[in-house]
Amino acid sequence: MQRDIDHDFSAVSRACRIHSGTGALDRIGDELKRAGVQRALVITGRSVAEGTGLLPRIETAAGGRVAGVFAAMRKDTPLEDVQAAVARARELGADGLIALGGGSVVQGARVTAILLAENGAPEALATQYPEDGPAISPRLMAPKLPILTALTIGTTAQDRGGSPVKGAERRLEFFDPKTRPAALFWDREALATAPEGMLRATAAMLYWRATMDMGYGRASVLADLNRREVFALADRIRRALSDGDAGDAVRADLCVATWLQNRAADDGARPVETWTSRVTYAFSTELFHRHGEVAQGAAVSALGPNVLRELGARDPVAMDGIADALGLRVRQAEALPEMLADRMRADLGALGMAETLTTLGVPQDSAAPMLERALKNFNADPKREFMAERDRLAEVMAACW
Repeated sequence: MQRDIDHDFSAVSRACRIHSGTGALDRIGDELKRAGVQRALVITGRSVAEGTGLLPRIETAAGGRVAGVFAAMRKDTPLEDVQAAVARARELGADGLIALGGGSVVQGARVTAILLAENGAPEALATQYPEDGPAISPRLMAPKLPILTALTIGTTAQDRGGSPVKGAERRLEFFDPKTRPAALFWDREALATAPEGMLRATAAMLYWRATMDMGYGRASVLADLNRREVFALADRIRRALSDGDAGDAVRADLCVATWLQNRAADDGARPVETWTSRVTYAFSTELFHRHGEVAQGAAVSALGPNVLRELGARDPVAMDGIADALGLRVRQAEALPEMLADRMRADLGALGMAETLTTLGVPQDSAAPMLERALKNFNADPKREFMAERDRLAEVMAACW
């Protein structure tokens, strides 16, 4: 497929120091000192705190600059956990935060920094989604505590300014670029602590998004290079895990790939907004928030190929780009979505991912409430097209069982 590559672009390079490999966490004291932090709060989850030796190692490397630990941040970042972390930070007089874990912990640390600095209820500080207008992100102008992020698994959350949390009534989304980390740590020992099941689910999410992103027909030269490299890394990770290799190199590659994928927007990349990617995002967001036991990668794997089969024909140019990236050739264009869906189902299945919501164990009575909330997902549907497609999208969701 011929793609249009544009050399007219704007890109942003943001300051962030990355330490990777053996002994990377040993440099955390230097980064705390550089950031002017004397009393850091470590935010982590219970499994990392109790099941690894990472906390003592960080405390030693910090050289007396850790004031305490909050070790109760749960999956999907519940708001009450963030509020408890805020209370702990205030109790300790923390002047910096260390996020130790995966996406939920990283997001929790960012929202902790926001709630520590800003006045107002969390619901008022989060992005607002009016029924008849564009999204409104409040300008959060107060300075934020510096954040250092030590990953236990690669995640696109690692270097973002936006963070979703699970509220009592709805998902809340916060945005503040001042909460991006001052330093990232991809430490070999820390990355080795992630369970293989979590690694596979994260790799599935990465591979799905990287493959769908290859549906672009035009991009800046930096975005083009970014997407090709992310896809190559995602495919390499997928192949290794499918062959039973969950070793150090795969875990390090996952950090690199998710970091590159996340910085695509900084490189001037525009989202590849196909009906397949938008509807899969909307459906999967409601699935893993309604069923907290389901990982994002598992949700996307059970939904994505089925949505692709149903809606892929609406974006023929993108389907050609994806097929080209996967090395697929077909004479009849109308057969391409089916072929792509079969290929993605096979590739994700080789990672151990469920093929349908039935095999994932999701009850069918979840369909109606999931659909209603998905129809109002502004991030997936900023032009408000979904409501006019309610009946068709109900059919697509039904096909995912």
